[in-house]
Amino acid sequence: MRREPVPADSGEPELLPAGHRIGSWTVGEPIGAGGWATVYAGWPADRTGERLAGGLPEDVDRPEDEPEEPDEPEVALKVMPTAGLAPRQARQVAEAARRELELGREAGHPRLVRLLDSLVLSAPDRPSLDGAIVLVMERARCTLRELLASSVTEAEGARLVTGICEGLDHLHHSGWIHADLKPENILIGRDGEVRLADFGFAIELTGTHGWTAPMGTLDYLPPERWREPLAERGIQMRPSADIWALGIIIHEVFAHGASPFPGATPTARGAAVQEYAEGRAVLRTDGAVPEFWRVLAADCLAPTHAARAPHTAESLLERIRAHAAESGTGRSHPRRSRIRRRLRWAALLIVAGCTAAGAALWAHAGGDGGERETARIRVFNAERGCQDRADREAQCSLGLAIDPLRPYTAGNVVATRVWHGDVLDVECQLPQGQPIIDEEDLRSTVWFRVRLPRDGATPSRPGTAWLPAVRTKDRPTLPHCAAPTR
Repeated sequence: MRREPVPADSGEPELLPAGHRIGSWTVGEPIGAGGWATVYAGWPADRTGERLAGGLPEDVDRPEDEPEEPDEPEVALKVMPTAGLAPRQARQVAEAARRELELGREAGHPRLVRLLDSLVLSAPDRPSLDGAIVLVMERARCTLRELLASSVTEAEGARLVTGICEGLDHLHHSGWIHADLKPENILIGRDGEVRLADFGFAIELTGTHGWTAPMGTLDYLPPERWREPLAERGIQMRPSADIWALGIIIHEVFAHGASPFPGATPTARGAAVQEYAEGRAVLRTDGAVPEFWRVLAADCLAPTHAARAPHTAESLLERIRAHAAESGTGRSHPRRSRIRRRLRWAALLIVAGCTAAGAALWAHAGGDGGERETARIRVFNAERGCQDRADREAQCSLGLAIDPLRPYTAGNVVATRVWHGDVLDVECQLPQGQPIIDEEDLRSTVWFRVRLPRDGATPSRPGTAWLPAVRTKDRPTLPHCAAPTR
């Protein structure tokens, strides 16, 4: 991560160097960036010397009852520049900051990220940052999106969704709509608890609805937002829009980050949403989603506002709590949850070691009766935003099919996901599989049988899955596969 400001002509936002002072806070490394803001790690300025010196000297003993200083910085500094913006854009940034301040202070709740301070940055030597609005917030451990990169248990998923509903219920009762609910804006605190965050798009209700500019994250927009007329004050927004986004998130929590709507890009998934809303397609949820949560997600994803309106955050929370009481799975104490997670990880490490040893023996012995020659292909994701990212976000992952003769939907995908640029071992090709159309409207019926890059299996052949040919630019010469038995 760079520590010095980038040149003004680089096309990238100027960054504050680590160690820069903002009021009573010291800037650390950048930890995130959006269209309007850059977020930095930070800590109280009076502890800067201790941190830069590496903490207590080695020859000074720390008392046994004195807790160790956390390794991570304590706060997040959200810097929102206003210099160089057109007057209307500057007003939008100031309004977004006002909403964050109002919700962080006046509508405080354990499930909303806590706002600690706010100030204006004085940086005359950095004109592009001088006058920026700075919001100081509690530092989270990670986002829900990062957490979903590794599978969560049903109990952990239930706890996460409960926390999201608690925060959403409070927001709606306080007269606000989040309007940009998604895993990136759901933080996991150091205590393991959920915090809703990023209220820059939040809308204050005036009666049953509010008004907003036509903005949002495509994957979480309800069907009506795609065709809502634009009035003088913007477009209408109701709390049921948050409920739709919650339905997508519930599915993602229990389906390894996968959306319930098929498509390689947000625009393609948006088209699938419209087909569903118009009755031309049914809602297909992943088989990994437990029945209770599948029903709850389906209610949240009712295709119209009128059908979704009865399913308020409050009523959903009541259903979740009743289900927890019936099944005996209430909210766990965070410390106990951490202990259980550590035990699970220890068990997984043991199992992984045994699995790796077994796989090595299998490969050495020739697997199912002899060595099979393989070629190598590179995965291709047509979505440009998913081609340059170093981090492997769940929303950019691609599914490997269980059966290439069945529709390529969420219910026909193995748990193992792949990303753009991944290199896979391919054994053979099936010329006449399920037809797939790519983003350029090119149709292909070719599928490649690949060896899974991580633990996983299909019923037809352990350790393998199927990649449609439209998801790679490589065209190796391969023998034909036998069609899987059904």
